[in-house]
Parts: sequence; C-alpha cells; structure tokens
Amino acid sequence: MFTLMSALDLDWFRLLQIISIDIVLSGDNALIIALATKNLPKKFQNKAILIGVGGAIALRIIFASGIVYLLKFPFIYLIGGILLVWISYKLLINNEEQQHIASHDSVYRAVLTIITADVVMSLDNVVAIAGASEGNISLLAIGVLISIPLMIYGAKFIVVLLNKYSFLMYIGAGILVFTGADMIIHEPFVLQTFKINHHLLTIVLSIILTIGVIWSGYLSKQQHKAG
Repeated sequence: MFTLMSALDLDWFRLLQIISIDIVLSGDNALIIALATKNLPKKFQNKAILIGVGGAIALRIIFASGIVYLLKFPFIYLIGGILLVWISYKLLINNEEQQHIASHDSVYRAVLTIITADVVMSLDNVVAIAGASEGNISLLAIGVLISIPLMIYGAKFIVVLLNKYSFLMYIGAGILVFTGADMIIHEPFVLQTFKINHHLLTIVLSIILTIGVIWSGYLSKQQHKAG
C-alpha cells in the first residue's frame, strides 16, 4: 500500500512538473500562433489556431517520446535556429502581403507556419518535459494537453494587441529571432569552432543578430512600400 501511494504521489509530482514547464515555456508558442494568424479574416482565425495547435501538440508529444534519438542528429540546434530566424523574417516582411492572399491559402500557410515554428521552438521545451516525465508517455501527453488552452487563448489575446499596436510586430519578431539566434550559438559545433565560452558573449551575439535581422526586415518592408 505504501509503495502504491508513493508511486501515485510521484506521478502527480511529475505531472505538475510537466504542466509547469509547459505553462512557462508556452509564451513563445502563443506568440508565433498570433503572428501567423494576425492577418487572417476573423472567421478563419480560430480554425487556423485550432488546427495549428493540434498539429503542433501531436508532433511535440511524438518528439518528446523520441527526444533521446532526436538530439543525436548532428547540427539539430543550428538547423532549427536558422529555420526559426527565417520564419520570423518572412512573417515580418510578409505581414502586409498576406492580407491579399486567398483565404484558403492563408489558413494553410498559417497552420504550416504554426506547426513548423512550434516544432523548432519546442526543442528546449521537449527536452525539459521529456526529462520531467522520466519516460512516462501518458504523463507527458496529459501534461501537454492541459497546456493547450493557454496557447490558444494566449494567442488570441496577442492577436488583439498586434492588430491594435502594429509596432508590436517588430517586438514579437525580435523575440523569435533572438530565440533562433540563441539556438544557433548554442550549437556545440558553433561554440567549439568560434571558441565561445562565456555566457555574456552568447547573449551579445544573439542581440546583434536579432537587431540585424529585424533591421533588414524593416528595410525590406520600406522598399516594398516605396515600390
């Protein structure tokens, strides 16, 4: 009896750990959902959010189940970081152009962006929850599913802010670029090749790359408007 109760207590503790990790780390995911669906007609926003979140959650559970094997792939953080920077840049420069795309294509693009970016941004998240679950896939799945409402309603709130204050688009994109830059710099190959062994240096390099990408996106939008 004591052993059974201890096991149940341990399972509940792990579940709370997983939920807490997801709540803390889901802010960026809500942001990417908001950025990807910002310019969709209101009647399609909920559809894109629900499909995108559903696909992203399913993939997160699958990746978390096989995280040990996933992290063995060489350059996984480097590739993921570059992809996230590119997604952020495209969201920034296509912000106005997406308003003129057919609704069906817009929903498809938004869903694809949500799932792709969530997979990339969830590497750290997946590592954390996989460790907290200690291989218990049922706990992992339950914990991730409980975090879904946070991402959905968080994204809706951010969409309202982005539509009301357009400058927030640059701040949002900057957060995503910084995340991608941090992933690139923390790739073991990059750290060893460029002898980066100080935490402050990694932050400075991430900030420089973020400013460069955002400034480039701003100039591209200005040139597009002028043309």
